[in-house]
Amino acid sequence: MDAMIVRGGRVLNGEVEASGAKNSALPLLFSTLLASGEHVFHNTPKLNDIQSACKLLDLFGCETQHDGHVLRVKVKALKSLEAHYDVVRKMRASILCLGPLVSRYGEAQVSLPGGCAIGTRPIDLHLEGIKALGAEVSMENGYVVARAKKLTGANILFETTTVGGTENIMMAAVLADGTTRIENAAKEPEIVDLADYLNKMGAKISGAGTSIITIEGVNSLKPAEHEIIPDRIEVGTLLIAGAITGGCVTVKKARPDHLLSVIEKMREAGFRLTLEDTAITIEKTPAWKGVDVTTAPHPAFPTDLQAQFMALMTQAEGTSVITETIFENRFMHVQELVRLGANITPKTRVAVVRGHRGGLTGAPVMATDLRASASLVLAGLVAKGETQVNRIYHLDRGYERLEVKLQSLGAEVRRTDQ
Repeated sequence: MDAMIVRGGRVLNGEVEASGAKNSALPLLFSTLLASGEHVFHNTPKLNDIQSACKLLDLFGCETQHDGHVLRVKVKALKSLEAHYDVVRKMRASILCLGPLVSRYGEAQVSLPGGCAIGTRPIDLHLEGIKALGAEVSMENGYVVARAKKLTGANILFETTTVGGTENIMMAAVLADGTTRIENAAKEPEIVDLADYLNKMGAKISGAGTSIITIEGVNSLKPAEHEIIPDRIEVGTLLIAGAITGGCVTVKKARPDHLLSVIEKMREAGFRLTLEDTAITIEKTPAWKGVDVTTAPHPAFPTDLQAQFMALMTQAEGTSVITETIFENRFMHVQELVRLGANITPKTRVAVVRGHRGGLTGAPVMATDLRASASLVLAGLVAKGETQVNRIYHLDRGYERLEVKLQSLGAEVRRTDQ
């Protein structure tokens, strides 16, 4: 099993390019099920989750080809409407095939999803939305089974904001009879990216990026071509890599408007950032102070950068309080950061971080989920000696060749087989 070996003490400097957004690419790939023909996606990252999505599409009867960062999906007559457990257990986003399948084909059988162990992340809101559109939904042998002769537009009010639920209902509603209105919809950039592509296909969606999304159903859709937005979480992680080492790093192929809450918190901590249309530069900062952070749905501070920001705060002057409101089990990286010498007191969904510049020492640590993996690598960049991050396969689910990008900035980091 692969591990990442990080030797701390190097100051990172230079330019690096961010990859396309995993959390945008996955729903886009499943949206192809809504129209036969060839769909083309540019800026598609090469990640394990993308491979899993392509494998699932292939099992349905599609043909996928990932050449460089261009991914083509040829949708033909499907030979299966079942998302099998063996694939779904590896990737939670597989549930996003539910909406397109039941909308276009009248039936879907999707295994209950897997993914990172960061909380329960129930899919009940997805299912309630599909039911509201007129589908019959049942649980059979660990599978969600949905059937409908024809979906019908409806008013759907999400009790809590859900990104995946918003995406699933958007894709289900585009071919439904009548108009669908989603209230308390997720506002993430990935929602806007999906809506943009569906509209290129011929859908009629308005309001994406706001709390109310309206979808007017159409009779059919056609394939299109699309460039996936930059991965804002990777951008944030690379900026923090420069920040935590006291270096000057420019992340290109970035969208500053997708990271305003993170930029605000980094500036509050004392960092200087320069924003361009498609780039962000973090300037050399010898010292920074602790700031409080609370995760919340976009446009607030993203939960997917909470662990990385916590690593940054271990090197701050003073105390910071980090509050996690999205997932109930997303502090598993705390005990691993403590193994490196961090002074962190976790209390259910609140962690108190008492920063101390230069207070970390390398040690073997265990990655527990995707973003925890990144936080441990970041901590290793400033820890004395060598840090070995085990179970790094988590990292490959969401970061494309992160060690190569860090090496290009001057980091001493490498992979090893255990």
